[in-house]
Amino acid sequence: MKATHRAIIVDDEELARADLKIILDDFSEIEIIGEADSVEQAKLMIDELKPDLIFLDIQMPGKSGFDLLEEIEISIKIIFITAYDEFAIRAFEISATDYLLKPVNKKRLSLALEHLNSDQEVEVDNQKKFENNDNVFLMVNSHYKFIKISTITKITAAGNYSEIFTSSKIKGLVLKSLKYWESKLPDNCFVRIHRKTIINLDYVSHVEEWFNYSYKVYLKDIDEPLVISRRYASKLKARMI
Repeated sequence: MKATHRAIIVDDEELARADLKIILDDFSEIEIIGEADSVEQAKLMIDELKPDLIFLDIQMPGKSGFDLLEEIEISIKIIFITAYDEFAIRAFEISATDYLLKPVNKKRLSLALEHLNSDQEVEVDNQKKFENNDNVFLMVNSHYKFIKISTITKITAAGNYSEIFTSSKIKGLVLKSLKYWESKLPDNCFVRIHRKTIINLDYVSHVEEWFNYSYKVYLKDIDEPLVISRRYASKLKARMI
């Protein structure tokens, strides 16, 4: 079987890299084209070899795996490797293809590669909502970024994507539906005001009546108001009281 993914392993522990390579030998769809023990070495390797998959350790001396993803300018699939389950899950719940706990288990690796080959992201703790102080690690416009939930001002539907806006001036497309966001965002702060729009109540400046029983809602630091129907406006007002 011809390899379908050209991968590099980024981990500061030589033994961990060796163990993962041994397990990956049984998966012919993965070709390991390089290894790096630091973020700086990984950046050079990514630029030279152009892999489409990284097995990426999170905690390394100096810069972390998250630092690497914020510094590269390439869209690439990520399978995180971590020794700290409680540290990792919330951070990459949205964007990782999957994550593996050390020591890597062959059966668990096989499941991660199934997610990879089916182009599906792993669903971690799917029923648990985000909290306002959570930081999520998102791919926005093909670049990975940390975004604090409380900084999100509005989210609008954009086909299979959603467009996210933040008070820190981050704006871009994320491969998640509006329905997903509605199920995950904290109810005390976020409300749907249109079939294509969710807003953060903390950024509402005021609401004005408009014509045909519709309304305009103004958000802080956003010039253009959003038009909402009376049905959605009544829900919005009830939440703001």
